Amino acid sequence: MTRRRLAGLLSVAAPTALLLGLCVPTPGSESAWAGEAAKSAQPAAAADLQGASVVRDREIAYVMTNTHWAIYQTPDGKEECPQGLNDGPREQFNAMFPDNGAKYTYKDTAMAREIATWFPTTDKDQFPFREASGKYAYGLNLDGKIGPNDFMSPGPEGEPGVDNQLYRVIGCVGNYRLNGTLDIFINNYMQQYNYNRVVIELTDVDSLENDNDVTVSIYRGLNHLLTDGTGNDFVPGGSQKLDLRWGKQFIRHFHGKIVKGVLTTEPVDAVLPAMQNTADTTIELIKGMRLKLKLTPEHAEGVMAGYADIDTFYREMNEAWSTTILSYGQQSPPSIYKAMRRLADGYPDPKTGQNTAISTAINVDFAQAFIVRDKKDSSKVASSKSAEVGQ
Repeated sequence: MTRRRLAGLLSVAAPTALLLGLCVPTPGSESAWAGEAAKSAQPAAAADLQGASVVRDREIAYVMTNTHWAIYQTPDGKEECPQGLNDGPREQFNAMFPDNGAKYTYKDTAMAREIATWFPTTDKDQFPFREASGKYAYGLNLDGKIGPNDFMSPGPEGEPGVDNQLYRVIGCVGNYRLNGTLDIFINNYMQQYNYNRVVIELTDVDSLENDNDVTVSIYRGLNHLLTDGTGNDFVPGGSQKLDLRWGKQFIRHFHGKIVKGVLTTEPVDAVLPAMQNTADTTIELIKGMRLKLKLTPEHAEGVMAGYADIDTFYREMNEAWSTTILSYGQQSPPSIYKAMRRLADGYPDPKTGQNTAISTAINVDFAQAFIVRDKKDSSKVASSKSAEVGQ
């Protein structure tokens, strides 16, 4: 109990005692009386703090409120994109079919480009593709090595060996950069549509500061995000029911540890919901996904890193976004596919040896939330620590 709160209790207690005819401490005995009051108030104060804690029964949950493909970006873009940004569908189409008086058929122009989009090849791109370069990128060291193609994480405590080859692909594509069309849309739709609701739950939690073994679970939530009075910012304390029927494909259970308030997890193949517009429900498959999140009782923030399955990423991009939307930020699917295949660095196909996934990272923010379970809800994970001690 703080001195200020104790003083407040004393100021109220004295006149109340007089009215009730109780003994009031005389001058000189205040310190002894205050000591006894403090002792008697300690259990209540501890109970108040325990009741106010969001870690209940060694469990705490968070719901995702912001998500962005991790793009390291300087103010003028010259460090990472010294040759400028890539061309998109409109620019490439105009270059292939210039308005020079020549006659073109619909089959040989628009239809040919649609075919190239939906049935891409690894043939050499007829257009130059500008990969993001430079020293820095967001992400994690996924393979435990420091190679010539790896990055350094930004900041004064930058770590070497960051694997994020997808950043090379989309880092100089206008749609994915800060305030790019897709960067805005993906985040807004994630917040707007409940299909995209990602919930993580930590169980076996002894401390949010240091804990060498916690169980981490991923679910799809069913409720809207809790906003503040402006409706623009998201606040902790909301409720989320879990989709245990239609969202089974999204459920994952794995382990992690907390060191100095930072959660890091073991890798897991994660399937995440992705809905754009009102009916385009797709998924994102991140193989070997790991979390690195700074935890507080109210929020969690950091990166979700792993290897994006190329076919899933490419299909989600085309199913969710029309060529018009992709043209807003110079995003050419055929060129992106060729670059992804060229830079892929994980999960080789057992038959061909060709890599099927590309290292990536997603910047994410979460707000603390309470999971609401009904009697039929069997999602609660049994405590592995209790099982170890035979309880």
